[in-house]
Amino acid sequence: MTDHVIYTNEVTKIYQMGEVEVRALNGVSVTVDRGEMVAIMGPSGSGKSTLMNILGCLDRPTGGEYFLDDEKVSDLNDDQLALIRNRKVGFIFQSFNLLTRSTALANVELPLRYAGISAGRSEIAKTALERVGLGNRIHHKPFELSGGQQQRVAIARALVNNPSIIMADEPTGNLDSKSGKEIMDLLLNLNRNGATVIIVTHDPAIGEQTQRIIRTKDGLIVENQ
Repeated sequence: MTDHVIYTNEVTKIYQMGEVEVRALNGVSVTVDRGEMVAIMGPSGSGKSTLMNILGCLDRPTGGEYFLDDEKVSDLNDDQLALIRNRKVGFIFQSFNLLTRSTALANVELPLRYAGISAGRSEIAKTALERVGLGNRIHHKPFELSGGQQQRVAIARALVNNPSIIMADEPTGNLDSKSGKEIMDLLLNLNRNGATVIIVTHDPAIGEQTQRIIRTKDGLIVENQ
């Protein structure tokens, strides 16, 4: 067993666009240690989103190996990947991706429902919302919350299953600077308390706050420090 929560070895991803072969990832080897906070950065078309989708078990590599929590996930089928996502990965998206007609509590309960957890589900979700400072907003629906509060709900939802990694895709992209700073402070605090956090971002100011930046270009890692 290792301290790597993520380990990839020569991962490739090839998309077939008609007769054209697009190599989105071209032999990427990367590790992320347990408890680390890492930024993935790069220009559009550099492969960073493809890398995030593979690391988050949203997609499978064409070649190479990917181990998450010492489990080889690169060869799993779609149903198996869905189970891994539910148990081991917490996602935070730029657009929040909340159910608009459901309360904050119901949104945070969703991963628990998918995991088949019924006993104490509401209490677990309430605790997650309290952890992000929304204990007094649990019965509010997204339209009754500010953008920053909606992102906090999304973070609580990402945390509720105690995932191995939290993956944040441009988590401050739709927020004003004040709300963005509050969300970043929350992610930094989660990391200080032991969470492994991977942030995909265009913002150098966010990258500078992480422990390490992985830069992608033309499907390759060009910097990893």
